[in-house]
Amino acid sequence: MPTSPHTLASARHWVFDLDGTLTVAVHDFAAIRRALAIRDDEDILAHIAALPAHEAEAKRAWLLEHERELAHASRPAAGAVNLVRALAARGCRLGILTRNLRELALISLQAIGLADCFRPADVLGREDASPKPDSAGLQRLAAGWAIEPGSLTMVGDYAYDLACARAVGARAILVNLPDNRWPELADWHFADCHGLAAALDGPSGQAN
Repeated sequence: MPTSPHTLASARHWVFDLDGTLTVAVHDFAAIRRALAIRDDEDILAHIAALPAHEAEAKRAWLLEHERELAHASRPAAGAVNLVRALAARGCRLGILTRNLRELALISLQAIGLADCFRPADVLGREDASPKPDSAGLQRLAAGWAIEPGSLTMVGDYAYDLACARAVGARAILVNLPDNRWPELADWHFADCHGLAAALDGPSGQAN
C-alpha cells in the first residue's frame, strides 16, 4: 500500500468518480428508491438489472430523466476544477468511471467546465462496463492507455470507488468526506479536492 507523497505526486494516470467527487453530490438515493419501489438495502442498478425487461425499461427511463435534470444542474465540488486542470497541465491522462450513463457524465463535465480535460473515449458510464465496485471499467481504461491497472490512481467519495481500485492494485483516494470511513480501502484521504491538489506538491496527504 502506498505511503509516500512522492508516489502520489508521480502518478500519471488518474481516474475519477463523478457524482460527489468532481461534482457536488445531489442524488437523493432514498427518494429514488421510493420512487422506483426499491428496498432501502438494495443497490438501485442491480435491482433494475434483475427485473423483467418491460419493468426494467420503465424504471430505466424514469431514472434517465431524473438523472438528466441533475446532470444539467451540476456544480463543481470544492477544489475539483483546480485539481483536474493542474493534473491536465502536468500532462496526466485523465478518465472518468461513473455508475451514471456516459451521456449524462459528459453533460455534467460540460456544466462544471471540465469537458475539455477528458477525451470522450476516456469517460466510461454504466453502459460501458459493469458498475463499480466491479473493476472492469478500470481495466478497460488501463488497456486503452496501454498500462497495467496497478498504475492507475482512482479518486472517489464512496467505498465502491475504493474497492474497484483495490481489486486491481491501483491507488485509492477518498475525497469529500470529513473522516475516512473505509481505512482498509483508502490509501489516502482528503477532506476535499483542495487537499488532494496540495498533496501533489508536498507531504500533506494522509497515507494509510
